[in-house]
Amino acid sequence: MTPTNAHTTPTPVNTPTTAITNIAALVTNDPSLGDGSPIGLIQDAAVVIGGDRVVWVGESSKAPATDNAVDAGGRAAVPGFVDSHSHLVFAGDRTQEFNARMSGRPYSAGGIRTTVAATRAATDDELSANVAKYLAEGLRQGTTTQETKSGYGLTVADEARALRVAARHTDEVTYLGAHIVAPELADDPAAYVALVTGDMLDACAPYARWVDVFCEKGAFDGDQARAILTAGTAKGLVPRVHANQLSYGPGVQLAVELDAASADHCTHLTDADVDALAHSRTVATLLPGAEFSTRARWPDARRLLDAGATVALSTDCNPGSSFTSSMAFCIALAVRDMGMTPDEAIWSATAGGAAALRRTDVGRLAPGARADLVLLDAPSHVHLAYRPGVPLTHAVWRAGERVR
Repeated sequence: MTPTNAHTTPTPVNTPTTAITNIAALVTNDPSLGDGSPIGLIQDAAVVIGGDRVVWVGESSKAPATDNAVDAGGRAAVPGFVDSHSHLVFAGDRTQEFNARMSGRPYSAGGIRTTVAATRAATDDELSANVAKYLAEGLRQGTTTQETKSGYGLTVADEARALRVAARHTDEVTYLGAHIVAPELADDPAAYVALVTGDMLDACAPYARWVDVFCEKGAFDGDQARAILTAGTAKGLVPRVHANQLSYGPGVQLAVELDAASADHCTHLTDADVDALAHSRTVATLLPGAEFSTRARWPDARRLLDAGATVALSTDCNPGSSFTSSMAFCIALAVRDMGMTPDEAIWSATAGGAAALRRTDVGRLAPGARADLVLLDAPSHVHLAYRPGVPLTHAVWRAGERVR
């Protein structure tokens, strides 16, 4: 099929429309548009927004009449970033740990306990303010859809309140009671798994969409992870897995077996792991901020992409191992150190993240999609990797509303 250069969808009656015109290069993530590539790139483009939706995209010279108009000034536009993995419900600071690690101390899962103590001691208002702060920080940089998790409470009451707090700020909320074994039950992990799959799950499930587990040495083994994810699924939650971050292990295979939405980290993969991901709908979510902040081995995105796996990029924003909210930074790392092209990286940070959240309404700029758009102070999305560390976000629309 020959790609078309414009698509449209009906606008509800009496809904004001806004045209963003004179866009130098528009990433749509719709291969039926523009150049026919996976990112559906349209040169000299326009987007028309009606209410909270995209209602038309195409060449700027062909844009229909609208109620309002915005001149993009020859800037590039991309879909709002979809950050499908973060840990924002926390208190405290781990600067000293980071400083020590950068001085030669290896990273391990045990550092999470420091944040657990601070989070338990914080008030609900303090936790909520922290979540709002980092969501706003991400939004200023173009992140318009954000997942976040519990996991720093590790008691029934603290995990439930973490999810209540998160749910005030985002619809994409994940129950991660199985982050590590709670310090009080460190000598009885079976008892903690029983708690996570029992009373804690009962208290947390009403506030969450997802269930997650850190399947790793020092956290939960394959059998424990399977029990936790299966119990969450029985409560109506959809599984995702912290998989194969620090070492080879069963996490990826378990994620595929249980049809998890994503296997996150995917740093240490066997050929069988790669093949399993490539032949499933489980997304391999790569989190380069963690490797950057721990001086660990980079995930091999090229290997996954060449095998046919779906790849997402996310920040893993957390106070211990990846304290960044910048999706642009993760794009730059993925291009430089993980074998991705700029086109692949922007797709993975938008449409890939949407796939990891099993969403079709975000991560793309085509008629019917939610009107989440980032206007860059650059003529091309390639500048996100080409100019690392430079604040390129000029304007952001979320659900049709200009928020920056």
